[in-house]
Amino acid sequence: MVDLFNKVADANGITRASGLLQGDVVRSFEDRVHVDHHHFYFDISAMERSEQMLKAEFRVFKLKKAAHRSRRSDTQHFCKVEVYELLEGENKPQKKHLIASRLLSLYTEGWEVFNVTQTVSKWVGNSSSNHGFWITATHVSSNGMKHDVVTFAKSQSTLQESRNALLVLFTNSNKRRSHSFVPSATKSEANHPAKSSHVPDDTAVMESSSASLSRRPRAAAAPAARSPLAGCHRRELYVDFHAIGWSGWIIHPSGYNAFYCRGSCIFPLGESLNATNHATVQSIVYTLKLSQDVSMPCCVPDELKSLNLLYFDDKQNVILKNYKDMVATRCGCH
Repeated sequence: MVDLFNKVADANGITRASGLLQGDVVRSFEDRVHVDHHHFYFDISAMERSEQMLKAEFRVFKLKKAAHRSRRSDTQHFCKVEVYELLEGENKPQKKHLIASRLLSLYTEGWEVFNVTQTVSKWVGNSSSNHGFWITATHVSSNGMKHDVVTFAKSQSTLQESRNALLVLFTNSNKRRSHSFVPSATKSEANHPAKSSHVPDDTAVMESSSASLSRRPRAAAAPAARSPLAGCHRRELYVDFHAIGWSGWIIHPSGYNAFYCRGSCIFPLGESLNATNHATVQSIVYTLKLSQDVSMPCCVPDELKSLNLLYFDDKQNVILKNYKDMVATRCGCH
């Protein structure tokens, strides 16, 4: 997940380019079966019903098999790995449906990725049908069929913690306000930011948080606001996630420069102010005092970029999400 974050964003979380990732949410779920090396189960209940499934990947780490000194035929260099969907619960492999199979080298190790989009889409629609995956590894030798010729990493081993099997879902959030977020902190937690360590509420708007963030820069910029010659321009606004109590659930980045816009929009509005035609007319009416109800045009973000956050959800799954309109890249009079 960190590799995905680094692919789509810079160190501050700013999106490198559009279209580098399928969808705007990537969810990773760890295997919940710690004993059986054939059975892999993932609790995907944290996925929201409104999300549109684009792709699902079952990722397992194949461990290297020790080489034997005896001479081997070419067919013994490879094994056949098959991935099944279990159709019954309680670790019953008798009823299963083949999803994918491939030949793998016995004497190499690394991540194997299987496309399981169709199966997981079914699980999303009917959670009771999710009994997990079953993997077998066999090869045919002169002595007949041999089973379990390779092993896949399981989470009970501390040394293999970074090799735990993962189910990675690429989705679109499909919400009008899907990119807004606030931490699920209580009012008492808000009074003690360091204790707030929970996750974003995707259905909420950044009301209280944006208000608290904006008070300090406005106060600091008060002297500049007194000068009518200070035209609309962009100023720095660094958001430190630790300072506002969000470091408990955000993995990357530790903060980012959101920027904000400040300054006057008095006529004549130069080209550098990126004014709309409406703002130009409004500034004329305001300057000539043709109406007491008309105010000066506002200095606001004219262009915005998205921000990528890598964070934990309520069930400690790691999520990579792209939030739109988080960084002011240009200011203008509107």
